[in-house]
Amino acid sequence: MSETTKPSTTVEEADKGRALGLPQATALIVGGIVGTGLFGMPGLVGSYGMMSVLTLVVVTIGAMALALMFGSLVKRIPAAGGPYAYSRFYFGDFAGFTSAWPYWITAWAGNAGIVVIWTNYVISLFGLDNQSRVIAMVIAMIGLWIPAFVNLAGVKNMGAFQVITTILKFVPLVFVVTVGLVFAFGRRNFPEFNTSGTDFLTAFSTCAALLLFSYLGVELASVAAGKIRNPEKNVPRATILGTLVCGIAYILSLIAILGIVPTDTLNESGSASFSVAMNEIFGGTWAGTIMSAFIVISGIGALNGWTMICAEMPQAAANEDLFPKFFAKVSKRGVPYWGIIFSTALASAFTLFAYLTTASDELSAAGSTGVLGILVLLTGVTAAVPYFFSALAQIFYLMTKGRVVQPKTFAKDMVIGVAAMLFSFWFVFGSGEQATFYAYLIILIGYGVLTGLYIRRKRNNLPIQGDQSSAV
Repeated sequence: MSETTKPSTTVEEADKGRALGLPQATALIVGGIVGTGLFGMPGLVGSYGMMSVLTLVVVTIGAMALALMFGSLVKRIPAAGGPYAYSRFYFGDFAGFTSAWPYWITAWAGNAGIVVIWTNYVISLFGLDNQSRVIAMVIAMIGLWIPAFVNLAGVKNMGAFQVITTILKFVPLVFVVTVGLVFAFGRRNFPEFNTSGTDFLTAFSTCAALLLFSYLGVELASVAAGKIRNPEKNVPRATILGTLVCGIAYILSLIAILGIVPTDTLNESGSASFSVAMNEIFGGTWAGTIMSAFIVISGIGALNGWTMICAEMPQAAANEDLFPKFFAKVSKRGVPYWGIIFSTALASAFTLFAYLTTASDELSAAGSTGVLGILVLLTGVTAAVPYFFSALAQIFYLMTKGRVVQPKTFAKDMVIGVAAMLFSFWFVFGSGEQATFYAYLIILIGYGVLTGLYIRRKRNNLPIQGDQSSAV
């Protein structure tokens, strides 16, 4: 593949079979970012006080750097796989796999995190027993497998479902960042700046790692580039627009929730903080119930988008013999069905394990925040690896061809690339030792899988990049 060589086919011919346009691609970004992470965010970071707002602003700037970087990369490499494709293009198969494997873990483990919050809101919506382990597990399985069946039905159905759920999820957001914000400043219930009980740098880094989970998805359109029409134009536009909209909504809604809900109540509410805030505004419980209904829809939309990504990344890698071949198989509807089924099964097992190892008295909204925190930090570390490699790919290009090919934008793109690299490094630093330890073990398991793939290539006399064994 050459960065300067364009295919001879027309845009219309290249776009055959690509079912997603700019609205659907933007909805994929917004739907993936604003899933349940936004609605669980105040409960996760409320104990850090108003410092969490400052941290969110910094994280938003970092997320925009990632969005701009991915927008720049996809213009040169409009291939499916996103971070995997960029890493492999510039650094070879090993780097490509090192990006693909942890990103795939991020996708299905992230679904487990999303469904934990989603389950809380379903329980709140229908007034179910929030101490029942069985009820929580059954609801979580429904939340994981409905999007799987929607994706198996085809890309067009997935895209339509994504647009509808994205529109509906903005109803509660618009209310919170308008009426809720006015109410918050009227009540002036804002907490102190740092209520974490730790020093500023430690609290700031840990809070940032938790907030990162809310921005996972900034790269979704680039990962699904193979299913988006005219990806060189639509993917950058969708990525930047979607991330900017989400950033504004995140910052304003967090300020509103912190001003409406007392700190103690916020900590007790866990991931159901938006419903609690609605009840604080209107009194009673009916407003919180309505909010829960919208958030349930939002969560299904996020799970729908991420379920597609769970299959897209391994399919792109499998097509180039860097993932097991069965991930490349597609149905008559053009869906990589094994990726969807296998990833959803892993997310289900992960979720069931989380619930089975949680004490019964910790299954309420507040208790689930502990379970969610573990999932959030793990996915932050695994996402940081492909983000970091993508940033290195951008810097490598700029330092070799970029300064000649695009001298007018060299400085700007270099600043963005370096910011994205440092931001990715910060993810790991703030996630802590336990999450990094588990992520490291998972990545080592992946290298075992890669070795098996290389053995198969060797036996079939297929080329392996960097193989020097014949000379030994």
